Amino acid sequence: MTEARYDVIVVGGGHAGCEAAAAAARVGAKTLLFSMSLDFLASMSCNPNIGGSAKGHLVREIDALGGVMGKAADATFLQSRLLNTGKGPAVHALRAQTDKWSYMREMKRRMEEMENLDVRQAEIVEILAEDGKVQGVKTHLGASFYAPAVVIATGTYLNGKIITGEHSHKGGPDGMFPSTLLAESIEKLGIPLRRFKTGTPPRISRRSLDFTKMEPQYGDDEITPFSYDTEGKLENQVACYLTYTNEKTHEIIRANLHRAPMFSGVIEGVGARYCPSIEDKVVRFAERERHQLFIEPMGLDTEEMYVSGLSTSLPEDVQEEVLHSIAGLENAVIMRAGYAIEYDCCDPLYLEATLESKHIRGLYGAGQFNGTSGYEEAAAQGLVAGANAALKLFGKEPLIIGRDEGYVGVLIDDLVTKGTNEPYRMMTSRSEYRLLLRQDNADARLTPKGYRAGLVSEERYTRFLEKQKQIEAEIYRLEKHSVPPSETLSRIMTEAGCEPVKTGIRLADLIRRPQISYAALSPVDTDRPTLRKEVWMEAETRIKYEGYIKRQKQAVQQFRKLEDKKLPDGLDYMKLDGLCTEARQKLTRHQPKNLGQASRISGVSPADISVLLVYLEKGKLQ
Repeated sequence: MTEARYDVIVVGGGHAGCEAAAAAARVGAKTLLFSMSLDFLASMSCNPNIGGSAKGHLVREIDALGGVMGKAADATFLQSRLLNTGKGPAVHALRAQTDKWSYMREMKRRMEEMENLDVRQAEIVEILAEDGKVQGVKTHLGASFYAPAVVIATGTYLNGKIITGEHSHKGGPDGMFPSTLLAESIEKLGIPLRRFKTGTPPRISRRSLDFTKMEPQYGDDEITPFSYDTEGKLENQVACYLTYTNEKTHEIIRANLHRAPMFSGVIEGVGARYCPSIEDKVVRFAERERHQLFIEPMGLDTEEMYVSGLSTSLPEDVQEEVLHSIAGLENAVIMRAGYAIEYDCCDPLYLEATLESKHIRGLYGAGQFNGTSGYEEAAAQGLVAGANAALKLFGKEPLIIGRDEGYVGVLIDDLVTKGTNEPYRMMTSRSEYRLLLRQDNADARLTPKGYRAGLVSEERYTRFLEKQKQIEAEIYRLEKHSVPPSETLSRIMTEAGCEPVKTGIRLADLIRRPQISYAALSPVDTDRPTLRKEVWMEAETRIKYEGYIKRQKQAVQQFRKLEDKKLPDGLDYMKLDGLCTEARQKLTRHQPKNLGQASRISGVSPADISVLLVYLEKGKLQ
């Protein structure tokens, strides 16, 4: 019987597991990462891309905290685009089409080379615990590995079930085995599990497609990297393509709804509302004449193309008929049929803000095990769970990110405070402070926290400080430096749709005008220093949106007042007069740490918060 001891053990080698293991190792813990297959570390079992709306923010924040995802994405991307550039900077988001196989190899290399980290292929069948504390794990071969901290990052493998049409079988993504015995072990620990589901579209052969009938989608000419560490010029290597479903497509789907598992009752798990299957779209949005589909390459060394927007669990013959009804896909050859996958996950209300279990000390959850969807959401939780597992071991302050500090904080706070009844997806609309939580300033918000936690190296932190110094210096220069009226300035202002000025004006005041950019003022800003684009863009954003940013910071100050008012653990809210019945029940169950958390629980009203505030001020909550 093999036995070994570690500080932190991570169960699962997906996006959550890799970031959890890397974070724990960077903090200094002797860490062991288990994966069902070392050939599929950080596998993109669904869409082959990283980032997107709100998700790109998460990747930037992961990188600002010293994480791995952004670096791996920059090293293996095929096409990169900055989305929502026609809107304000709060919703600008990076999205990269990524080479699935290169990404896995890159992540595998990084895990294997990381100091303090061992990787091992095995199926974990049991979580070892005693007296409410985790002790380690046991493999399918009977070997035991011991550690005072274990992170569960099982993705969709936990009791996974693959469903395509009338056919279903136990299984995980990519043709892998499911993790069935582990689910039983977790339930024996008293952690209730729920059933969620997600889906994927068919993959089709590039050689069978007619791209002349589709709209090409090209990447940006100038590429913004995910990682603040990425240097050098980045280049796009492929195009993606846009096509659409049509009425014939919808007729085929409607005619086969009786064979669709999600309508026939075969699927029991709850799916993601914001990522519906094509059959669900056709039913829910019956008035829509078409739905867009993106045809995306899976990699440079494969003919597989991903049909984004066509997630389905319809029978394989129906999938083929659907594909052949779409422009450019008339002769499409399926390489992998689409499918739905059901899996077990926990209720995140049973987790602390550190992602540690409230009932089994030393046991942490991350990723889809916590009820989320998406690679980026998983990786963000993995980093926080792994870091906190190590920090607690060393008796250090936990890594807790506030809602006002990052989308990572919004994500985790939503999960542990509100819970989720469906796979949770990050969206910019979930944050109250979107203008503060921009993707461009992720390092300013989070790198100092990452450095204090031991996640960010001294070298990286020194470079960060120098960048912030340059931003502040440029803002100061723009606020102090004025330019006189001139023909050149008049032309710039007229072309921007502004009235020319007749007196001298500060550069900062010009930039505050919505129509005028920092770049446009180059001809009259003769003393401009040579700066990296990320430096002057951050300076421009902070000047242009100064008033809005100031108001959001004031709102944050009010928010923090509630966060600072702590509530005692184990309080029996059923005994407190003045609270409504629903609030008593929800507060007793959730056990919020402070008034801020309490205020975000569904069913707790402002009146209930006022009652709690009175009790606190009178010192009656003990």
